[in-house]
Amino acid sequence: MALMVVAGAAAAAPPTSGPDLGPPGGYHAPAEDAGFAVRPVVTRIEPITDRWLRVFVQSPAMNRAVQVQVLVPADRSRLRPTLYMLDGRGAPEDASSWTEHGRAVEFFADKNINVVLTTGGPANLYTDWQQQDPVLGTNKWETFLTRELPPLIDAQFEGNGRNAIEGVSMGAEAAMMLTVRNPGLFRAVAAHSGCYTVASNAGQAQARGIVKTYGGNPDNMFGPPDDPDWLAHDVMAHAAALRGSAVYLSSGSGIPGEHDTPDQADLADTLTIGGSLEAGAYACALALADRLTRLQIPATVNLRPTGTHSWPYWADELARSWPTIAHALDVNN
Repeated sequence: MALMVVAGAAAAAPPTSGPDLGPPGGYHAPAEDAGFAVRPVVTRIEPITDRWLRVFVQSPAMNRAVQVQVLVPADRSRLRPTLYMLDGRGAPEDASSWTEHGRAVEFFADKNINVVLTTGGPANLYTDWQQQDPVLGTNKWETFLTRELPPLIDAQFEGNGRNAIEGVSMGAEAAMMLTVRNPGLFRAVAAHSGCYTVASNAGQAQARGIVKTYGGNPDNMFGPPDDPDWLAHDVMAHAAALRGSAVYLSSGSGIPGEHDTPDQADLADTLTIGGSLEAGAYACALALADRLTRLQIPATVNLRPTGTHSWPYWADELARSWPTIAHALDVNN
């Protein structure tokens, strides 16, 4: 795929995570289970509908049962690929923002693919932390998402071993990070409105800002500022590892657009906070797009001239990124 860029407004500084400190009353990490089993296993499945399921996975890495949600196609007679979808900083504990706000259920209704949606794990970058955090708990998301979960999904839901990953905001950064750190696992990666460096001063500041909004200690993630773990997780530094994966990258400019209308109840916050966050994400996407161009790695890049850091735009990007993902996964619809 050729690099395709739609020009937008002037870029701003990388985004932080907004002004709030997580949910009212503070965040409480899920309870862990002492003496947990040594291998991952699906413990139970609960239907939301006949094709939308809650799946509970016993995770040795996370030391607890982790819920994901799975969308399956109408025809389950054939093996099929799997798309993993990551949430943003404020990931709800028992739901996915992709289904709550991103129209994922409706969009994938006619697609021959498994869709796995994370639940919970706010402000953690979906990575393996060095230490347990007193507030955010045990975070071993990279191990869970790349080693423990895929074999279980393939076995339980007729997977064919072909995978892709997609994320928004914090989840966009994580989707790129997981792809570069696990070459060959994801045939495609789609990232919307994220930032892609944690090693630079500005990049580390935004990553630390994400963690702090929920009361976590960023040193428990990758260590103090000079710890080499920050560089080890930096997408910009390791962008060459994206070679061989289909890449879709998007952001708005932060300038109000078609979805920023007077009937929005939170319009003021969307325009002020969401505008500045998206302007920063635009800068990050532009930098990664330039890096990929210099490395001669093909990517489809959609930098829109308008749009804030909000779900109506990401729901639109779900459809726009699908052709890139479907082609990489050999999905016909």
